[in-house]
Amino acid sequence: MKIRMRLARCVAGGAALAMGLSLTACGDGGGAGGAQEFHVLVYGDAANKVEKEIVATFNKTSDVKAVLDTVPGADYQQKLQTVINTPQAPDVFFNWGGGSIQPFVKAGLLLPLDDMIKKEPGLKANFLPSVFNTAVVDGKAYGVPMRGTQPVLLFNNRAVLADAGVQPPKTWDELLTAVDKLKAKKVTPIALGGGDQWPTLMWFEYLYDRVAGPGLFEKALAGDKEAWDSPDSRKALSMLKELIDAKAFGTNYDSVKFTDGGSAALLASGKAGFELMGSWEYSTQQDASPDFAKKDLGYDAFPAVAGGKGDAAGIVGNTNNFYSVTKKTKHADAIAKFLELMYSDAFVKSQLAIGNLPTTTNTEKHLAGAANPDYLKYQLDLVGKAPSFQLSWDQAYAPENMTPIHQAVQQFFNGSLDADGFIKAMQALTTA
Repeated sequence: MKIRMRLARCVAGGAALAMGLSLTACGDGGGAGGAQEFHVLVYGDAANKVEKEIVATFNKTSDVKAVLDTVPGADYQQKLQTVINTPQAPDVFFNWGGGSIQPFVKAGLLLPLDDMIKKEPGLKANFLPSVFNTAVVDGKAYGVPMRGTQPVLLFNNRAVLADAGVQPPKTWDELLTAVDKLKAKKVTPIALGGGDQWPTLMWFEYLYDRVAGPGLFEKALAGDKEAWDSPDSRKALSMLKELIDAKAFGTNYDSVKFTDGGSAALLASGKAGFELMGSWEYSTQQDASPDFAKKDLGYDAFPAVAGGKGDAAGIVGNTNNFYSVTKKTKHADAIAKFLELMYSDAFVKSQLAIGNLPTTTNTEKHLAGAANPDYLKYQLDLVGKAPSFQLSWDQAYAPENMTPIHQAVQQFFNGSLDADGFIKAMQALTTA
């Protein structure tokens, strides 16, 4: 994702991680914040606009100031892993809940938020329980939702589809037909930021869900390695291979990234017909290609698979993002006040304005005033009716599995791994 903010942060050993910003001084222990500040580390992308607004709002009335530090999306996980157990660790940091924070909890690096919640029950009560619980580990809360729910949708360029005589596909067979029609128009059927690897993973997640239902992945995550070698697993892989062999993604997708705006630009410029992406695609396009976002950005659910065990209403993606707090912080009381802003009316309105859908209890009343209420209402209905919401595989597993998952996905797509090789790679993942 593209970022508008600039950053420099101190890292372990005193080296500066410079990303084009004026250097922010590091504190001496107890988190990155000094005596009168705490640091908030976030994933750098177009949504940082809201995070800057909220930090500015908080700092108007707080003696202890919040300092926002961003890391470009492609580098975020690596940078977090580098600093999380050092004196330069942030006080507050962005994450995906689930497996993304479990190792930090086990290592004793995170602050349980239960005491904060006792003092201010709204830190829990003002969020949808199913979402809030994604960051509950061993019965204790370790995260407060921020940003919004992020189902993965099949986005399209309406003008390109119309020119090719294509409708958004409701079934897998219709998608294959659309691919042929778009190729006939010399358009890459599906934009893919394969250079980032995680956008490619979305295709596996949805096909596995449609073919096998959510149960297969749930079994695999629980340690049942044979789930990866099941007939349903092999069927999903064969269908994906059919799509790859049909040149649905073109030939240079491994050199394209979403994190630098490349795949989104293919869709906006009319060089591609579709892109499978999280709901943040809207804010990305609104930021980079506002005219396209307003006029021609279409969206739909992932197609159904005939004979599949999965419900066509099932979704995959991220239930939400979360702010977690490191145990070393010296500013827990100020941070609690900062986290209360994550369900304020101002926060909800600002997120809605960029196409994000907060999972707060006051979200629905603000939908009518959003920049694109139809898009947000569509998401709200999609999430509300979904019989299952499968967390992204690379977030459901513990962080040490992220690289092996991404590598297996990329290698299967480029043909250096066959189905047997992919299955063995997934069976080698570590489970709790």
